Amino acid sequence: MTTPSPAPGASAPAVPAWSGPPVEVGLIGAGPWARAMHARMLAAGPQTRLAAVWARRPAAAREVAEPYGAAVAGTPEELFERCEAVAFAVPPAVQAELAVRAARAGRALLLDKPLGPDLASARTVADAVASAGVVSQMVLTKRYHPATREFLRRAAGLEVTGARSCYLHGAFLGGESATGWRLEQGALLDLGPHLLDLLDAAVGPVTAVRATGDPRRWVELTCEHGNGAVSQASLSGTVPLPGARTRIELFGPAGELVFDTAGIDHEECWPVLRAEFAAAVRSGRAGELDAARGLRLQELIEAATAS
Repeated sequence: MTTPSPAPGASAPAVPAWSGPPVEVGLIGAGPWARAMHARMLAAGPQTRLAAVWARRPAAAREVAEPYGAAVAGTPEELFERCEAVAFAVPPAVQAELAVRAARAGRALLLDKPLGPDLASARTVADAVASAGVVSQMVLTKRYHPATREFLRRAAGLEVTGARSCYLHGAFLGGESATGWRLEQGALLDLGPHLLDLLDAAVGPVTAVRATGDPRRWVELTCEHGNGAVSQASLSGTVPLPGARTRIELFGPAGELVFDTAGIDHEECWPVLRAEFAAAVRSGRAGELDAARGLRLQELIEAATAS
């Protein structure tokens, strides 16, 4: 029996009505991802308001801030003073440094993946979050799409023997995503958190992971799961495809369950992400996709790198 994933947009999670003032969020970063996603998502409200932007280039920060009436902060500390929460759209090394400072200032954190450029820095961020007792949330984009949540709901009821998966695109060949850290570190650090997170959630906790290949070209992961299942993951950012390809196939006694992101609209993710982050900030309780989750994914990446 083959069980496909639901059609894009099916079983969309309800975004609860919002009452009260929006969460004031400061944005660190003014690059392509900050412009394309973070700034407009946070400014769309009603759960959040883009309060301020800081970037190392003031002109770039102003370009991001002005369309939304946000302030331009002169320093990260000035940004912290203007907001309740801080969102990050910067390279992992910059995030790891400034997230610790933001947590120590008592600000909630909306964190990108990976948590840091290496395991040590990721652990420092997670420790700072735990020590300060602030809310944190990872922007693991696909986790906020209704089709992903329906897939994980169905997977929870399956006995899985094995799984195959891939996350492939050609964005590292040129364009705005071909940035320094991505070209240096490759797909394992950039795409790996997404796929490892989904395999860990859908198949069962990953207990061991091995890698072969070159992360800057193509890397293959073999994961062992606590329930005895084995999964494989193919990762590359240097294959010229017409669009990104993310696919997971689960196999077991009941047949096959497939999750494929072809055709899904990522715009459906942002209202859910915004609402859940704002609710977490207001309640003071983080969800499952917090900094501790980011640290676990970084531990798996480190294990793969060391294999």
